[in-house]
Amino acid sequence: QKLEGSKSRGQLLIFGATNWDLIGRKEVPKQQAAYRNLGQNLWGPHRYGSLGALRVRSVVSGPCAAHSSVLVTELGERKPNWEPRRNEKGQLGHGDTKRVEAPRPIEALGSEAIVAAACGRNHTLALTVSDPVFPFARFFWSAFPGFPDPIPGFSQILYNGQPISKLGCGAEFSMVMDCKGNLYSFGCPEYGQLGHNSDGKFIARAQRIEYDCELLPRRVALFVERTKDGQVLPVPNVVVRDVACGANHTLVLDSQKRVFSWGFGGYGRLGHAEQKDEMVPRLVKLFDFPGRGAAQIYAGYTCSFAVSETGGLFFWGATNTSRESTMYPKAVQDLCGWKIRSLACGKSSVIVAADESTISWGPSPTFGELGYGDHKPKSSTAAQEVKTLDGIYTEQV
Repeated sequence: QKLEGSKSRGQLLIFGATNWDLIGRKEVPKQQAAYRNLGQNLWGPHRYGSLGALRVRSVVSGPCAAHSSVLVTELGERKPNWEPRRNEKGQLGHGDTKRVEAPRPIEALGSEAIVAAACGRNHTLALTVSDPVFPFARFFWSAFPGFPDPIPGFSQILYNGQPISKLGCGAEFSMVMDCKGNLYSFGCPEYGQLGHNSDGKFIARAQRIEYDCELLPRRVALFVERTKDGQVLPVPNVVVRDVACGANHTLVLDSQKRVFSWGFGGYGRLGHAEQKDEMVPRLVKLFDFPGRGAAQIYAGYTCSFAVSETGGLFFWGATNTSRESTMYPKAVQDLCGWKIRSLACGKSSVIVAADESTISWGPSPTFGELGYGDHKPKSSTAAQEVKTLDGIYTEQV
């Protein structure tokens, strides 16, 4: 069966911070001082003029990405990639580390048809129709053999399993799912985020802690559940249907509508009512009942979301780490009755496409990513409709 990308065709709208060198930092680095006063916060939706009439199929980013990618259609498939942050590690795939201000095609991919992509902190994965995976740049820890420096352009990952159908990227690790429902991971194993029952930690010279990174995709072989009396039992017959990665944790959805989570347990992001790190995928109990399974999963930087098969949105973890965490999945009452079509979450702000509307919320400080418009409230702790998008049907956020 041929793997196809999104069938959506739409215009790209952007709102939020555009001073790329300042995003995620307290001040612009000295070497980027010339850009200190560039880039304004866009408080409402704006079009990217340089894309012209190109119709966008899908926008790819991530809760910890320092860049974004746009998949578009024009005379077949092309993949312009632009930099709403930085390119110090070559993560844009142009073969250099130069800052890029506007969408720019990745010429080296030529006529390759891109059907999926994922963004980590300093790396990008792209999936072509012929099923190889190309990583742009590198992991923060040198997670690819022979690449102590940023990869100039991209390089095919050594993988000889079944055709790949889904990609996911955390901050310094990656997940790939094949068409048979097997999951593979590689990168930095800190917090057990690769799911191989180890955090890969060892003491190097001068008492420095380092990590034994997985350089090639390795299958995640064990899924478990913990009983009420504390027993850990293997869960058989897990066929993975979806994967979502936060900065240091991962969620998977299987063919029986069960949700598993593992990695860093801080702020309750794993949904197990405790903050312990999990080294292998562990069943999230709430969704393991008839009629209460999950249909969609999403991961934020320090939080997780799932849409139940009955349409309810559930949240756990924290979007505001200075407030109390949600230690297990709880229904988002503000969105009760809405049909969730797409959801995205950064470090603290959430945006949702539901029914015919776009809804967002997030605590202060924000930089326009909620889209409420000029001279409107800049933040909201409760879900609000984005009135600046009234009359516009949002395909994806």
